[in-house]
Amino acid sequence: MIRFSLRCAEAHEFESWFKDSAAFDRMSAAGLVECPVCGDTHVTKALMAPAIRKAPGVKGRAEAPAAVPAKPQPAPPAAPAGRVATGALPAQMLALLQRMRAEVEKNCDYVGPDFAEEARRIHQGEAEARGIYGEATEEETEALREEGIEVARLPWVPPSDG
Repeated sequence: MIRFSLRCAEAHEFESWFKDSAAFDRMSAAGLVECPVCGDTHVTKALMAPAIRKAPGVKGRAEAPAAVPAKPQPAPPAAPAGRVATGALPAQMLALLQRMRAEVEKNCDYVGPDFAEEARRIHQGEAEARGIYGEATEEETEALREEGIEVARLPWVPPSDG
């Protein structure tokens, strides 16, 4: 296994492990290597410090030269108060949640604060069956579940472009 320091076209730096250099090349060419911050698949190897081993019989571990410091990354955008648990989200998790948000927005209808009412209408066959998203209180969500209407709360992070 080999660890590569990588950089996307947006200059985000991260590390990843590969079986060998050829495995990185194959996966990168297929668009399977993705930046955990922004999801960019245009990823290249960044400058890396070599790992140096001590000669056999020498006790202790060899110290690798200090890595070239990465450019500081901006903090992820803050979510509205009360919307995210305390503590910063790891960059990879934030990127995945941003991609999930983009998919929901692309494939579902936004119904705003009328979410519970529209979910009931769909469940009862009074409205077209489709994916919807919007806002609902804890009480409205619990009432929907008690009525046998399948709903889920999603962590709603700021979009990746904003």
